Amino acid sequence: MTSVTMQPEGVAPARPTVVAGFTVNAASVRLTLDPRESLLDVLRERLGLSGTKKGCDQGQCGACTVHLDGRRVVSCLTPAVQVDGQAVVTIEGVVAPDGTLHPLQQAFIDHDALQCGYCTPGQVMSGLACIAEGHTTSDDEIREYMSGNLCRCGAYVGIVAAIREVADRAEA
Repeated sequence: MTSVTMQPEGVAPARPTVVAGFTVNAASVRLTLDPRESLLDVLRERLGLSGTKKGCDQGQCGACTVHLDGRRVVSCLTPAVQVDGQAVVTIEGVVAPDGTLHPLQQAFIDHDALQCGYCTPGQVMSGLACIAEGHTTSDDEIREYMSGNLCRCGAYVGIVAAIREVADRAEA
């Protein structure tokens, strides 16, 4: 499905482009991409999905966490061309079609698991993955598997409590 386009001979060299097709929040997308574009930049700047945040742009803070074929990735370090043929889910994709928040989003509110809110989309996406991966047997395990997501405001107690609540409900 991926094709590379190069400039014709005798014309000033241009950057190669790659055509990629993938889904974002269950919607099909087909884009011509510069191989240097990150998935984060494509989501925010080309697709208008600003829920995924640009924090450190070095893969260290987790603010840009999305799901790629069901696994969490930091989108700032994921080349957009690598998602060809895959499914991306962003924070916008976890809300129900009628606008109802996902239970983990509601638990974040209920447990005061946010202050400024900048890291919250990445925290929620990582929390969903943490639950799906089964890494919720203890608060220590939740903290370990959420350690790639930083919160400068220090809302960690509420974040762990929110994840614990939703994981416990899922197990019941």
